[in-house]
Amino acid sequence: MELPIRILAIDVGAGTQDIFLYESDREPENCVKLVLPSQPCVVAARIREVTRRGRPLYLAGSLMGGGASTEAILEHLQEGLPVYAAPGPARTVHNDLDRVRALGIEVREEPPPGAEVVWLGDVDIAGLRQALQGFEVRLPSLFAVAVQDHGYLPNAGGREFRYEFLQGLLARGGHLHDMVYREPPEYMIRMQAARRLLPGAVMMDTGAAAVLGSLCDPVVARAAGESGAVLVNIGNMHTFGVAVRGQRVYGLFEHHTGGITPAILAHLVEQLQRGRLTHEEVAASGGHGAAFDPAYRHAGIFDFVAVTGPNRKLARGLGYYEAAPFGDMMLTGAFGLVEGTLRLLEREEIAPRLPSLIDLARSVG
Repeated sequence: MELPIRILAIDVGAGTQDIFLYESDREPENCVKLVLPSQPCVVAARIREVTRRGRPLYLAGSLMGGGASTEAILEHLQEGLPVYAAPGPARTVHNDLDRVRALGIEVREEPPPGAEVVWLGDVDIAGLRQALQGFEVRLPSLFAVAVQDHGYLPNAGGREFRYEFLQGLLARGGHLHDMVYREPPEYMIRMQAARRLLPGAVMMDTGAAAVLGSLCDPVVARAAGESGAVLVNIGNMHTFGVAVRGQRVYGLFEHHTGGITPAILAHLVEQLQRGRLTHEEVAASGGHGAAFDPAYRHAGIFDFVAVTGPNRKLARGLGYYEAAPFGDMMLTGAFGLVEGTLRLLEREEIAPRLPSLIDLARSVG
């Protein structure tokens, strides 16, 4: 493999996209880092400008994360303005195109005359390339992207694809390095869409990337390697917590950040620490649920708790350690993407031994 190794990692969140240009011949602190508005927020701003002008809107591009972008689309409709969409980006609003049409959106392959076109997609690689060129930074050929994907297949009824995905990770042994994909499962349609934008990109779930990145903090890595740790990423939209020992995940839960209070978080974390958490308990409180390794109930207590993410202030006062790998909490997921990609390249025998961000953090910690 050509040296130095260069990887552009993009951790796509609800509010920000956190970007790390890894170069193996530089210290991580000296590599290019960006925290930018996420593409759903960028797209929402562009749609609202079309709404302000009172123009018909056509959605082109591909499926992407909803949230802010979907809100802006619905606001455009509420103003009495027409919305047209190609089939791919239409699924940003809802996976079922019949439900999209029921909202008043016309699904069609081409924009009608006079409609203003807004491109949808979780990654704007052309925009990043243009921005970095001004600083004499060229993009690498290897990309790694993390998105959160609920999963969908037509005619699959009420299957909980997100839960199946998370449970499947643990059923395969729960090793963090196995949560990295060249080919995501077919039902993870958001991952599939992002990969079509960047053919050959390595894909991860945002929660798994944040957990792996947390281990790039030497304090967290040490605790996880000894008695085990609960690692919690409190994002702008979702909260993801895992019980990990070494680099093996024994249990996890996922919740909506907006539905969590400090008391709820403390309860979920304590239950996870002590081997008592259940999927039903998390789902009943409004979360996505929980998944467990068969050995979880007998794995003992996970003493240490670390928290990361842009809403980690929710946990202040609970006594949890605030992880900041390489001194930069916001890049936790991007660091995890790079670490996961390096280990994937090793498994693919691209190179016998590649650098490790976790080992590097330990050496300087």
